Amino acid sequence: MKKNLSVIVLCCLFSLSSHATVPIIDHKSIFHPVVGRQGMVASQEALASQVGLEILAKGGNAVDAAVGVGFALAVTLPKAGNLGGGGFMLVHLAESGKTLALDYREMAPGRAGKDMFLDSKGDVDPHLSRNTFQSAGVPGTVAGLIHALEEYGTLSIKDVVAPAIKLADEGFVISHELAAELESRRKQLSRSEAGRKIFFKPDGSAFKAGERLIQKDLAWSLKMIAKNGEDAFYRGSIADKFVADSKRHKGLIDADDLNNYHVAERKPVTGEYRGMTVVSMPPPSSGGVHVQQMLNVLKNYDLKKMGHNSADYLHVLAESMKYAYADRSEYLGDTDFVDVPIKELVSAPYTQKIAAKISLARARPSDEIKPGSEQPFESHDTTHYSVADKHGNVVSNTYTLNFSYGSGIVIEGTGILLNNEMDDFSAKPGVPNAFGLLGGEANAIEPRKRPLSAMTPVIVLKEDKPFLVLGSPGGSKIINVVLQVILNVIDHGMNIAEASSVPRIHHQWFPDVLNVERGISLDTLRLLEQKGHKIHTTRVLGSTQSILLNDEKMYGSSDPRRPGALTVSY
Repeated sequence: MKKNLSVIVLCCLFSLSSHATVPIIDHKSIFHPVVGRQGMVASQEALASQVGLEILAKGGNAVDAAVGVGFALAVTLPKAGNLGGGGFMLVHLAESGKTLALDYREMAPGRAGKDMFLDSKGDVDPHLSRNTFQSAGVPGTVAGLIHALEEYGTLSIKDVVAPAIKLADEGFVISHELAAELESRRKQLSRSEAGRKIFFKPDGSAFKAGERLIQKDLAWSLKMIAKNGEDAFYRGSIADKFVADSKRHKGLIDADDLNNYHVAERKPVTGEYRGMTVVSMPPPSSGGVHVQQMLNVLKNYDLKKMGHNSADYLHVLAESMKYAYADRSEYLGDTDFVDVPIKELVSAPYTQKIAAKISLARARPSDEIKPGSEQPFESHDTTHYSVADKHGNVVSNTYTLNFSYGSGIVIEGTGILLNNEMDDFSAKPGVPNAFGLLGGEANAIEPRKRPLSAMTPVIVLKEDKPFLVLGSPGGSKIINVVLQVILNVIDHGMNIAEASSVPRIHHQWFPDVLNVERGISLDTLRLLEQKGHKIHTTRVLGSTQSILLNDEKMYGSSDPRRPGALTVSY
């Protein structure tokens, strides 16, 4: 590379011994952002971030880099990066000023049915919906990334996939975190012989930190994609292996399902907050609707005056979260199949009625909150990354296998982990999914339908130009994690590193529990309990990868909550 890259490790320095190829020039505390002028990438895995930055430095735009990062993460972050899953991408194009919403969420197979996960007693069989070939939706990642590249990128598919091929073919050094994960997921990753061969040694022993993980089958799949594009995955050599393995294991995905998969370009959900424009994904993402809904509720309060993470502040956040998640359970679904009252849910009259119901003195019990009572009418190991280039283009991308490592099943001969996204449908109205989220008929299983998701990529515009680019993994908690980072920046004036690092809360209506991270004052927690909140101290909430653009500079932050993440710039 001809240009000198300034690479700053923002978090988790203890894990970087496994990523010796990443140059380290400076360390800063978690409360100071990475600064750049020409390009920036923030992702959950250091090597993938470096891939994106190298693509930018070689002249690629933000979309080229984002696609390269997506393919690289499929190799280096197998728990969430993927070829066998799906997701959502927001793209802001500087030249036209447009922000595009690309939906490459998985689709239900053509032979899927509403009651497919119910046993003879009519109860949901979680093993069937989470751990088998039947739990897989038709993957959208390959189609989504290539669609973005062909429509809005500048480089060839061969150029952007080449780094991922090299990482899979030659291998990369296993971190302490990855070594521990593979051992802890032994049962899950042994559901297929192909998975055992990749993630464990020939004698069955686990890989150790410092050893190299080589994925020859995955390298072959990536080479086929580089050569034949989308056709390789959906109609060619990869599809043949996929269909054959699905048939052997009583899966529902067949050649027609793969051939008929398509990416949907949708109209983003857009709203105003404190003079800025917040843009996010529409359904089947629930995140865009409910972030905007909660922001419109919170407009009615002087949050800055309340003080960050004060008892009153956290109380009104928690109450607004309850109402949003109640509506999510009733109204949200794939708009190709159901009518979702988006305008009504985010409207000023409706959100003002919600605000009027919130008492500063008392937490309303969840069983007193009903979905849309005034209306007239989602793994924790998802991953997110953000990219910005020198031209003003930005990408906010969130994609997933659902569970960490999806179903754990590897498609024979491909090295591709299979998603278990069918569990994100409502298998039975009123029965919570793996993340405790309730769902209704709007998210019932139907052929070709996309399951509801909590993934929430966001771009905030200031005077029509990108100001904040962010998103997070975290299953059902994603929406609330993203909401709080937005509030931290806009209402509380934090820099992006501080906004990403401070303690968070989460409430999802049911169960009626307020999850709080460690670090919130005990006195504050006691005040919340006096208001009626049931406090549960939880492990980390989310892992944001964010970029803030201001004063012709880029300020980036990888959340310190999870090891291995890296923000890089030049």
